Amino acid sequence: MTTLAQAQLTLAQYVAAEEAVLQGKEVRYSPPNGGADRVWRSEDLQQIRAGRQEWERKVAELQDSASGLPTLGGVRFGVASFGPY
Repeated sequence: MTTLAQAQLTLAQYVAAEEAVLQGKEVRYSPPNGGADRVWRSEDLQQIRAGRQEWERKVAELQDSASGLPTLGGVRFGVASFGPY
């Protein structure tokens, strides 16, 4: 299972890769879980953005889980209290 810290690190790496590719650079990424290295170039920008969006969702889910706020299908909601104050 991915921890919030791992997810945030991976998200930061995707953001850095996207920024570097937008500047015309080639980016090498080594996954923290020991997977194979990947190299991205400007033509891979769509793939980088999809990965960034995936990790943004994972970070949000882990933050929601850690906060203890109720969710329904990944959407946070509040619970109204109509009792006396």
